[in-house]
Amino acid sequence: MTLFGGIEAGGTKFVCAVGSGPDHILAEARFPTTTPAETLGRAIAFFDEQRKQHEIAAFGIASFGPVDADPSSPTFGYITTTPKVGWPNTDIVGAFARQYGVPVGLDTDVNGAALGEHRWGAAQGLDTFVYWTIGTGLGGGGMVNGKLIHGLLHPEMGHMVVPHDRNRDPFPGNCPYHGDCLEGLAAGPALEARWGQRGETLPPDHEAWLLEAHYLALGLVNVITIVSPQRIILGGGVMAQPSVFPAVRSEVQRLLNGYIQMPAILSEIDRYIVPPALGNQAGVLGAIAMAQDALAAA
Repeated sequence: MTLFGGIEAGGTKFVCAVGSGPDHILAEARFPTTTPAETLGRAIAFFDEQRKQHEIAAFGIASFGPVDADPSSPTFGYITTTPKVGWPNTDIVGAFARQYGVPVGLDTDVNGAALGEHRWGAAQGLDTFVYWTIGTGLGGGGMVNGKLIHGLLHPEMGHMVVPHDRNRDPFPGNCPYHGDCLEGLAAGPALEARWGQRGETLPPDHEAWLLEAHYLALGLVNVITIVSPQRIILGGGVMAQPSVFPAVRSEVQRLLNGYIQMPAILSEIDRYIVPPALGNQAGVLGAIAMAQDALAAA
């Protein structure tokens, strides 16, 4: 069986795995994202150890961004203008390509998770869908007509501008680039900055969750009316709060106000806005799917 290396390069932690799919993961390691030298060094040490027992045919990297995923670009494989300290202009693909001399695929962490869900999870059989993760940041990716979304760069759905009622919510937002963009209002650090405690410590009936659902629904309505996805998958730590999913679904219906007359919205929204079927493995499994595609394209 052909084996692949997958790297979910998150802003908070790295997840590295060797395998061929969700039912065949031979080894996995998780560790905090610190400096590029230390973090990439730990990833390479993990794969060096694995290569003593297994041949790895290709690697896939699902990375926090922005990233340059254009193979024709001189900075292909780089993390570019990320606000994460120490990581701008990091050649993440080059570190693995030089070390191992095999194909290396790269995309955003959310496009990677979307690919994993398409191949093995909640988006199987669909050709147009969106995947969001709401955690340390807020990112969106997905497919349109069977292809991962790319263009000028890649989707940055977390940085869309949504209405901000400062009477209801005087919090100014905490995005270092845009202040009160969607990520600046609704990602995990915004929850903590607004309420003075981490989201996972807030009780289910706290007012934070209705406000969170409102902001997420505003963003999702924009995506629904632009992309027309067949399904929306919401992952990340913030979505672990059980009260958020029903509140988001209800708020999406309220904001759309009957405009989109489709059963998926009107009566089947529990099957339209869903958690990832692969759970917290979506990112690293998506990276393995990217590695498979990189080998096939080589």
